[in-house]
Amino acid sequence: MGVGARTPIVAGNWKMNGALNASSDLVAALVAGVGEGGDAEMLLCPPFVYLDAAARWIESTPIALGAQDLASEVEPGAYTGEVAGAMLADVGCTHVIVGHSERRTLYGETDDQVVAKFRAAQSAGLVPILCVGETLAEREDADTAAVVTRQVGAVLDVLGVDALGEAVVAYEPVWAIGTGRTATPDQAQEVHALIRALIGAQSATIAGGLRILYGGSVKGANAAELFAREDIDGGLIGGASLDASEFLTIFHAASG
Repeated sequence: MGVGARTPIVAGNWKMNGALNASSDLVAALVAGVGEGGDAEMLLCPPFVYLDAAARWIESTPIALGAQDLASEVEPGAYTGEVAGAMLADVGCTHVIVGHSERRTLYGETDDQVVAKFRAAQSAGLVPILCVGETLAEREDADTAAVVTRQVGAVLDVLGVDALGEAVVAYEPVWAIGTGRTATPDQAQEVHALIRALIGAQSATIAGGLRILYGGSVKGANAAELFAREDIDGGLIGGASLDASEFLTIFHAASG
């Protein structure tokens, strides 16, 4: 699992799923199964409307809270429907996902918008989880390295390498999200190593400490093999995070 200094993270992205009672039951099962946390960190990213409740459910546990998105604007104002990073921090979030492929592909978020959200997250004291990854067409055209380099480079170019010192990166091949298809451990490791090398070209120290998660149809059955690779430091888990038993299996795989 990477190097010893990098504590793995297993983050559950609930996406637009859940109901209050069902989510309460899910979190209760996770709290019962997570133990003391130990060698990995568990992070839950519910929909906005459940964040406050989830914060109460995980109080005094090793489970951390994250959000799925945030506004690029930092100051309060007339931005109907948006949620500011300061609001997320106010209800107990420590992390926030930025640039998820669904935000990029379904809602047209550009690299510039992702960078703005990354900056807004850090200005609110949140740790951004920067999502990068290629579509199936881009992989088939052998453009994976170019796409990932562009997406990571957008942050490096605007905010500098130091910004990655207080961040997490998640590689999520778009063709493997919710499709049941998973990048092989070799495919995932190759891209993770590329990401670390991109950052390492500017700072070996930051690159060495950066946690890079894999996201894309991770399951209990394939988690251990993925997490065993040198540059894979945990997972950003979608569908499997809605099943307590499956998510705990993944979490314990990351815990070694």
